[in-house]
Amino acid sequence: MTDNLLVWLNDPQNWTGTRTSPGIGAQVLAHLRYTGIALLIAGVIAFPLGLLLGHTGRAGWLVSVANGLRALPTVGLLILLYVMVSPLISGRGNAVYLVPTEIALVLLALPAILANTHAGVRNLTPAVRDAAQGMGMTGPQVLFRVELPNALPLVFSGVRSAALQVIATATIAAYVGLDGLGRYVYDGLASRQFGQMAGGAVLVALLALLVDAVLALVQRFTVSRGVSGRFSRRAGRDSRTAALVEQADADSQDAGPRPSGPDAVPAGAGTGSSAGRPSA
Repeated sequence: MTDNLLVWLNDPQNWTGTRTSPGIGAQVLAHLRYTGIALLIAGVIAFPLGLLLGHTGRAGWLVSVANGLRALPTVGLLILLYVMVSPLISGRGNAVYLVPTEIALVLLALPAILANTHAGVRNLTPAVRDAAQGMGMTGPQVLFRVELPNALPLVFSGVRSAALQVIATATIAAYVGLDGLGRYVYDGLASRQFGQMAGGAVLVALLALLVDAVLALVQRFTVSRGVSGRFSRRAGRDSRTAALVEQADADSQDAGPRPSGPDAVPAGAGTGSSAGRPSA
């Protein structure tokens, strides 16, 4: 299996493609296109809904219903949607296959984005929300200036989780005749070319890791450092140095100035040392 996988990956024809089958680059782009469309539609639906439900604290049962969508068998749902939707789509092209596929992928991505957005807003410390309201902020201002910035880590976690799930599941597009990396998996299984099937699986896994790394980088530069707790080492050293200086100043002020002249108390007097004691 490993030898067949390496042979298939090192075959230049698989990367450049032929007249009848696109190359790996074209299949990766098709796979990313299906994933991007599904995540965009799911984000447009789930993100505002999660913010609204989290801010108002109402209709939390919708999140539970959305989480129930995770239990749906995606391939069975795709076949059902294809049977129901294909008669409603006329004309030529891939729309008759693309629409059911995207609906199935959107239903897969919705729960993670909705649940994490809702949880991120609801988990904000009540004292922070009360302080914002005490400063005179309106409801939308509290949502977008306080709740949303603090919820961004969980929101990104939901988006990354949804992206991984959709990339791994978008291989079902090949089941109804579309392109994508799933083409190698299904065609390899049908023709018993296990090196091609394993190569498609490896490419899907690598693509998922790459997309997750990109989203993690975007999260790093989007989430506030105060929220994520991410500070540079130099800032940490500077803060510790400033704290030590302030502590030293406070100690010197508490000690007060020492008297000088004939009334000055010798160092060590009254501390149990032998300095300043008269000899017998």
